[in-house]
Amino acid sequence: MTSSEIKIPISIKAPLVFMGLLALFTVLYIAKNIVVPLIFSTIIAIVLHPVVNLFVRIKLNRIVAIIITLFITFLIIASLGVLIFSQASRFTESLPKLVDKFTEILNQVIIWTSGHFNLSNREITQWITQTKNEIIGSLKIGKTIADFGSVLALLFLMPVYVFMILYYQPLLIEFFRRVFGPANRDKVSQVVNLIKTLIQSYLIGLLIQVAIIATLYSVGLLILGIEYAIILGILGAFLNLIPYLGSIIAALMPMIIAVVTKSSPWFALLVLALYIVTQFIDNNFITPKIVGSKVKLNALTSIISVVVFAALWGIQGMLIAIPLTAIAKLVFDHIETLKPWGFLLGDTMPASRGLKPILNKLIRK
Repeated sequence: MTSSEIKIPISIKAPLVFMGLLALFTVLYIAKNIVVPLIFSTIIAIVLHPVVNLFVRIKLNRIVAIIITLFITFLIIASLGVLIFSQASRFTESLPKLVDKFTEILNQVIIWTSGHFNLSNREITQWITQTKNEIIGSLKIGKTIADFGSVLALLFLMPVYVFMILYYQPLLIEFFRRVFGPANRDKVSQVVNLIKTLIQSYLIGLLIQVAIIATLYSVGLLILGIEYAIILGILGAFLNLIPYLGSIIAALMPMIIAVVTKSSPWFALLVLALYIVTQFIDNNFITPKIVGSKVKLNALTSIISVVVFAALWGIQGMLIAIPLTAIAKLVFDHIETLKPWGFLLGDTMPASRGLKPILNKLIRK
C-alpha cells in the first residue's frame, strides 16, 4: 500500500483538524495588528485594480497609474468626509441642548415612575447612576482609546500597503502559482480570478446598498422633520454594514433624537416604523438582488462568521467576516477534499426525501 492510499482514521484526523484551527485562530488573534491592515489593503487593492489597468492600457506608467488611482480614491473619501463632518458639527453644537432636554425628560420619567410604582426618587436615581456606571465600565475606555489608536495606524498604513499590493500584484499571483505547482497552475489562476470578481462585485454591491439605504433613511427622517436627518441617515447606512447589530444601533439614535426634540413620543414610533420598513426592503429586495447574489452563504454561516471574527478582531472583524468567509467557501469548492466544507458554508439545500419513504421502509420491515 502506497502512502497516498493510507487513510487516516477520523479519531485521529478530527483532533488534528481541531488543533490546526485552534493554532490558526490563535495566530490570527495575536497578529491582528499586522493581519487586519493587510486584509483591508488587499480588498481595496482588488477593487482598485481595474482602474489601475485602465490607466495602464492608455499607456501610463504603472506607478503613475497607481498614484492617480489612489489620489482619486482619496478625493472621493475626503468629499464624503467633508459632508459627514459638516453635518456632525451641527449636531455637536446642539449637543448641550439635547443633553439638557434629555435630562428634563428623564426627571419627568423618574417622577412618574415613583408615583405609579411606590418607589422613591432616590432609589430610581441611584439605580440609573449604577446602571450608567456599569455601562461606562463595560466600554473599557482604555481599550477604546487603544482601538482608536490602532484604527489611526491602520489608516496610515493602508495606502502604503495598497500601493505595494497593486504594484507587486503580478509577482504575488505568480508566487501562488508556483506554490501549488505547475499541475495546478490553471486552477490557481481560475480561483484568483474568481476571488477578484467576488470581492469587486461584493464591495460595489455594498456601496450601492449604502447609497440606497442612506437615501431612504435621510428622506424618511426629513419627511418626519427629525433634526440632523442627513448625518443620521448616512451613519445608519454605514452601521447597517455591521450584520444584525448595526441596524438596531442605527434605529436607536434617531429615536432618541425624536424623543428629545419632538413634543410627542409618536415621532419616535414613526422613526422606528421607518427603520423597520427600510430594513424589510433591504433584507428582501436590496441585499438579495445587489449583495446577496454575489455571496452564496447560508444564514447560520453568516452569523457564526460574524461572531467569530468579532471575537478575533472586534468591529473590524465584523466588517470583513462575510467576504472572508465567502472567499474560504470559494477556495473549498475548488479543492476536492474540502468540497464538503464548501457545501456546508453554502446556501444550497439538499433534496429532502421526506418522511414517507422512511415510513414505507419501516412498514415493509
